[in-house]
Amino acid sequence: MHARADQRFPVQLELNGRQREGLAEPRTQLCDFLRHELGATGVHVGCEHGVCGACTVLVDGVASRSCLMLAVQAHERRVDTVESLSRNNIMNDLQQAFSRHHALQCGFCTAGILMSCVEFLELVPSPDETQVRDMLSGHLCRCTGYTGMVRAVLEVAQQRQEALGENNDV
Repeated sequence: MHARADQRFPVQLELNGRQREGLAEPRTQLCDFLRHELGATGVHVGCEHGVCGACTVLVDGVASRSCLMLAVQAHERRVDTVESLSRNNIMNDLQQAFSRHHALQCGFCTAGILMSCVEFLELVPSPDETQVRDMLSGHLCRCTGYTGMVRAVLEVAQQRQEALGENNDV
């Protein structure tokens, strides 16, 4: 059986910790499904070719370009967007550091960059500047020059490592 291009299929997923469902055509990009069907407008669509990184989300904990993934591929998976980072309208430590270090200006690319940073800090909890810059090289930002982003990520990594050390001393 072949699906028609205009046929819509149910897509169920866990979005930012909540079970959600919507309908998607087979060709619908995940970014468009998240924004237009589920209302996760923090997902920004830039180049639609996976180059700019603005649409980066976490799929089952892995940073993924949502413009390169079909919505139907996210069925029964966990998707986290930038909306998942704050709690009770309070920014998390990474968001606060980005603000402190002026790591955002227009903000268009910021959501995707933050999501890549989340995965990066899980994989590399004590990065050096070169590692941070290498991770950020997968994102295009026309406003900031990246220096503030690097400082923010390094600061958060250091603070988290210090907090781990304090917790291990107890």
